[in-house]
Amino acid sequence: MNAIQKKPLTQLGYNFVDAAWLPKGKDEYYLRDQQWGKHNVYRKLNAQEIEILVRNDNTSDDWNCIFVAEEFNPQLVQHCHFFGMVRIGKLEPYFLEFHNLRLPVGLYNSTICACDFGDNVVVHNANFLSHYIIGNEVIIANVNEMATTDHSKFGNGIIKDGEQENIRIWLELCNENGGRSVMPFDGMLPGDAYLWTRNRDDAALQQQFKAFTEKQFDKKRGYYGMVGDRSVIKNCKIIKDVTIGSDAYLKGANKLKNLTINSMAGAASQIGEGCELVNGIIGYGCRVFYGVKAVRFIMASHSQLKYGARLINSYLGNNATISCCEVLNSLIFPAHEQHHNNSFLCAALVMGQSNMAAGATIGSNHNSRGADGEVIAGRGFWPGLCVSLKHNSKFACFTLIAKGNYMQELNIPVPFSLVLNSEHDNTLKIMPGYWFLHNMYALARNSWKYVDRDKRTDKTQLIEYDYLAPDSVEEMIASMPLMETAVAKAWYALQPGQKPEMPGEPALQKKGRQLLLQEPEAVARLTVLATDMENSQRKVQLLKVDKAYPLFRELVVLYGIRNLLTHMDASGINSFASLQAFARTAKRGPWINVGGQLMKATTVEELKTRIKKGRINSWPQMHEAYVQIGEQYTADKLQHAVASMLHIQGITAKELTPAVFKHNLQQSVYTLGWLTESIYRSREKDYQNPYRKMAYENEAEMEAVVGKLADNGFIQETITELKAYKRKVKELLKKWEL
Repeated sequence: MNAIQKKPLTQLGYNFVDAAWLPKGKDEYYLRDQQWGKHNVYRKLNAQEIEILVRNDNTSDDWNCIFVAEEFNPQLVQHCHFFGMVRIGKLEPYFLEFHNLRLPVGLYNSTICACDFGDNVVVHNANFLSHYIIGNEVIIANVNEMATTDHSKFGNGIIKDGEQENIRIWLELCNENGGRSVMPFDGMLPGDAYLWTRNRDDAALQQQFKAFTEKQFDKKRGYYGMVGDRSVIKNCKIIKDVTIGSDAYLKGANKLKNLTINSMAGAASQIGEGCELVNGIIGYGCRVFYGVKAVRFIMASHSQLKYGARLINSYLGNNATISCCEVLNSLIFPAHEQHHNNSFLCAALVMGQSNMAAGATIGSNHNSRGADGEVIAGRGFWPGLCVSLKHNSKFACFTLIAKGNYMQELNIPVPFSLVLNSEHDNTLKIMPGYWFLHNMYALARNSWKYVDRDKRTDKTQLIEYDYLAPDSVEEMIASMPLMETAVAKAWYALQPGQKPEMPGEPALQKKGRQLLLQEPEAVARLTVLATDMENSQRKVQLLKVDKAYPLFRELVVLYGIRNLLTHMDASGINSFASLQAFARTAKRGPWINVGGQLMKATTVEELKTRIKKGRINSWPQMHEAYVQIGEQYTADKLQHAVASMLHIQGITAKELTPAVFKHNLQQSVYTLGWLTESIYRSREKDYQNPYRKMAYENEAEMEAVVGKLADNGFIQETITELKAYKRKVKELLKKWEL
């Protein structure tokens, strides 16, 4: 039976906060006054104003509880019912217009309970507007219910005075069993979510994260919902316990409950028709349109949900877009694209610059008797059409998965790979370096477009978009011994006579390296098999290792030289002697993608130690640490780049002679030139493919539809960058007399 309470009408609009929860000497309005900050600029109504208000069919339980600004015009308040204390700013004879909606300033046909209004607001047909603070020039039209409760949390994972712990909202990220849950809070960055979901064995660290969140907010009851200046709310059904920033636009939403909607001039957020959003945080500049359903979620700034998407128990990173599909229990770093109505992402950690194709079902089944599996995907994750993956699976950076049903768990440690399920010979095939060999245009444009599309106004975390960065380079370096071992085993297996006992791992790697560098034609004829990449008994074959292996070496050298040329002046490297001195101190090691911001593993450990020892004791201090780490990133990356270049060549800083460095400079020019040419050639195929051209009557029509290849701005930019790079290398060779 519904528990409908019947109370005296005289109590409507009063006793918002139970006396038991009010501090001594405070009334129910003390938090409201702190939030509004303008309570001293109002006066009581005079007798003439009350007479006009009554004549205009307005009512109040107590006209002495209605306060107004000096420029208040009572003629602009009609057919309204007031309960409790209401404060109204100046009302002037204007109308406000927004997107062709034109409405006169004033309050009309509304029931208003204990609210504050700024200047020149428009409130039309608000059936029940309760306990809100409304900013200047706000438009509210045709809203069924807009109310705030005394225990409102606005989407934050906190509890109020007198509430039980089981009331708290948690986000169950990365795992459906709740084992990686975090407490959501306004301002949570991707790095916060990542560090909190990891390190589950570190109880002290976990307790600190919870304490940070509790400290961010107080437990007092009685906060009002707020609507910032110039926000527009029209044709919405239910808005409950929602606080809204300035310049927001809400139209036609079905239900908005327990939310913070961040918005401001220059980064306005919008929520459109048919949306139902509950228990969430929406960042600045977000867009939520057309039937979206989201429950227990965070949308970081400038992210989008559209066309019936479902986002549940998930964190969506900055500049990401999800349309039409379903995402559950996932932590998604910045720059994610998922546009199609039949894709599914569940219990996943996706580290950004990712794209999910139609029909992809990522984490759609489990390998245990409980819903406790996870998928971990590095930057640039791209599951193709109708890909189905099984928990648990893990993928290196820039992995492309071809169409197919992958029945077993995968662990793909080789970056830039194409993964192919070959059903006709029941083999898993992996092509390292696929992007460089066959689709360089898409890889390079991926990095370029996300830099171009990064609309964040708050760049606390320095997001890395370059495909050659410490995380991907470390994966390349780590994958090369795997290729060496696999090649050596394939070579030994073909040797005539009685099969000798296979040498140990160091000997295999040495033999494989010799074959890959000195006999690539022989390697190309081998069937190279890998191990420990799929949880099955079938073969896992590595394709085109003869091309990928030397290419990885060249790319690491390019990574080193390019970073040197970019940052040498700022690092005080102005001669070959200073370069050698720098190289002697250069170190490399594992890096971690912390919400899109790359950090050395040692830096992350230091960060955790500072948190546990109380040297970082709040989320704002944590975010300041991100900024400081970001400021150090260029120097750390340069150290890593130089150390990686030396490592891949097997030399020490002392062995980095002028001749070796000159060779590296010249090789980097060749490699970048080859990459630039590959960008052009991979796009050129689209203009030469007869099956693409057959859709057009002639070449002129094709160019009218898709544009001229010669006019491609991105390609022209890469050509310009190559020329500048060559010029810089030439100048350095001359300056250092190499």
